[in-house]
Amino acid sequence: MIYDKIIIGGGLVGLATALAIRERDPGCKLAVLEKEGAWALHQSSRNSGVIHAGVYYNPGSKKARFALAGNVSMFAFCEKHNIPYERCGKLIVATSPEQIHGLDLLNDRAIANGLDVSRISREAALELESHINCVEALHVPSTGIVDFKVVAAKYVELLKDKGVELVLDCQVKGIKQQGWGYSLASSQGLFQTKYLIATVGLYSDRMARRSGVDPGMKIIPFRGEYWHLKEAKRSLVKNLIYPVPNPNFPFLGVHMTRLIDGSVHAGPNAVLAFSREGYSWAAIKIPDLFETLTYPGFWKLAGTYLGEGSKEMYRSLVKAAFLRSVQELIPEIESDDLIRGDAGVRAQALRPDGSLIDDFHLLEEKNGIFVLNAPSPAATASLEIGKYIADKCYI
Repeated sequence: MIYDKIIIGGGLVGLATALAIRERDPGCKLAVLEKEGAWALHQSSRNSGVIHAGVYYNPGSKKARFALAGNVSMFAFCEKHNIPYERCGKLIVATSPEQIHGLDLLNDRAIANGLDVSRISREAALELESHINCVEALHVPSTGIVDFKVVAAKYVELLKDKGVELVLDCQVKGIKQQGWGYSLASSQGLFQTKYLIATVGLYSDRMARRSGVDPGMKIIPFRGEYWHLKEAKRSLVKNLIYPVPNPNFPFLGVHMTRLIDGSVHAGPNAVLAFSREGYSWAAIKIPDLFETLTYPGFWKLAGTYLGEGSKEMYRSLVKAAFLRSVQELIPEIESDDLIRGDAGVRAQALRPDGSLIDDFHLLEEKNGIFVLNAPSPAATASLEIGKYIADKCYI
């Protein structure tokens, strides 16, 4: 059978895209292929579970627009399908007078992105989070929390009800462009489709190249490591506490996040992963690491962020260093209060000149779309990204 459309990749973005296509075109012969034995196992579920508001993103960017719309649609989706969530809000705190300017910039950017935020005093911030170290803060009431694994499971349930073919344990090993579409050689045999959509996250560049498309970038994997706050100390964090980001580093820094189950995570730090699925220091794949270390863009990036990157690695290896970052936000937390937790890997898209692709990035080809970069807030914005891709398919 020749499918009308096949989506490779069963994370939140791929599943949401399938929902949007089925909504738009109920008669479409549609399949979703996933290499793992379960859905949404990587970036979609290995995250902090935050429904983002859109504070950090450049005004007018896809990230800013999709985060704002996705915040609304994700809350509505959870409400409609009885998925536990909370619109708990978050604080971005300046812990020293030197960070006030950064807080001003975030406030201006949030307003430009259409958010309802408030600059609040130390006293007002302490009423919300009584244990923080704070000079001033930015309150973002529309930020929320959810378990995105539960969201993904609901996407799958809806797709099954709508008759979409869902195929697990199906690794696509070869792609051949035809005049009418694509032939896919997989671990479960041959699939043929008139239109191909690739939403494979950590492997987005490889999938494009496998299809004969030059993505113009490479995925460099960065591991984000979390620690758990022991249960007896969870009361130190009511909701979400973020630092003012370091303007000289492309990651947000260590923050405190209450999850929907009541647990509290501290993190993540960001270190180079030694494989595309390198969830620990011991997870090493020589071909993956060789590909990273022989990419000119990586060395240019490393040269730019050598100082901050070294601090991240040290903080990963030395608990006392990580603790100091946590204590900048919550001074009462002690070493014994932190228990090492899980980790995620961020698929960071990097150009050959060492510049980061910061926004969502799609590559449109004849009869196909390749999602090359969909980092956070992609989970929040998955329904909006799915609609956007579906619209592109029918232009």
